[in-house]
Amino acid sequence: MTKATLFVLCASLCLSFAAPFVGTKAYAQTNNKEMHKAPTANTSADRTASPKGLLADGIEVKKKISTHRQLRDAELRRQMEREALEAPGEELYGDDSWTQSVNPFAGMSVNIPNRYDVNLDGFVMPIERRQVTSHYGYRASFGRMHYGTDLALSIGDTVRAAYSGKVRVADYEGGGYGHYLVLRHPNGLETVYGHLHRRLVSEGTIVKAGDPIALGGNTGRSTGPHLHFEARFMGIPLNPSELFDFHLGAPRQDVYAFVKNSYSRAISRASMARAKASKPSESKGKPQTYRVRRGDTLAEVASKYGMTVNQLKRLNGLRSNKIKPGKSLRVS
Repeated sequence: MTKATLFVLCASLCLSFAAPFVGTKAYAQTNNKEMHKAPTANTSADRTASPKGLLADGIEVKKKISTHRQLRDAELRRQMEREALEAPGEELYGDDSWTQSVNPFAGMSVNIPNRYDVNLDGFVMPIERRQVTSHYGYRASFGRMHYGTDLALSIGDTVRAAYSGKVRVADYEGGGYGHYLVLRHPNGLETVYGHLHRRLVSEGTIVKAGDPIALGGNTGRSTGPHLHFEARFMGIPLNPSELFDFHLGAPRQDVYAFVKNSYSRAISRASMARAKASKPSESKGKPQTYRVRRGDTLAEVASKYGMTVNQLKRLNGLRSNKIKPGKSLRVS
């Protein structure tokens, strides 16, 4: 065997012995790197599974659930408001009350609750000015009830909806309201706006509180420009000044308790006052007077009190037979 051959043989043997150790070292190095990486992964997992990590995840989930509920509740409220405005007060008034009369139950039999709490929240002054010119109550000079509150305005002033609701009546009455509107509201009230110059909405229009609905005027049976404003519950006229402070432009309380019996007594007292005013007074010892109404004549007044025209003229110092509405005449 030559030296060259012997050298090659020895080199081959050396390489065969060294190869396993080289592989083992490489494997060890690789395995060692993996072992160094493992704690990093485990540390992350441990951090996620820690109480703090779980708490943070729980809070985030609760926030998402709360936000979803708020959005759902807000949408539900909007839907309920839309339905309430489409058929305001339906549970009170029923389906047959959408009539053309100011009193929706005129000539009808209706079951009015003995007590009902009216939510007055959300009220808006129907006009900008806050000057009351005439109050609710019996008017002896005209021999009739005045079922609203009169508010001063100039012709053309904007009239706004006192509450959100739906227009039930948009009409004209030459001997009374003139151009007028009746709105029904979800709180159970109906509001009336009379002597308007022009209506800006029609029957069936849905309005929000404060929306322009008309221009103020002096139409119908009116002595000057003003807004005749009424508040009614199921056709029964309420005293608006008991519900609202017109000088402050706000409700007097959050909730108004309608009591049927109290308004029945008030209506009876008004009827008695009206009947009394139409008859000669029976009281003794005091001069009795009669306030002249539109269309009255001296002959009619004298006949009513059992007098002659000349006696009535002498008693009142009159030289002519002309008398003006609103004048007081002595009749005894």
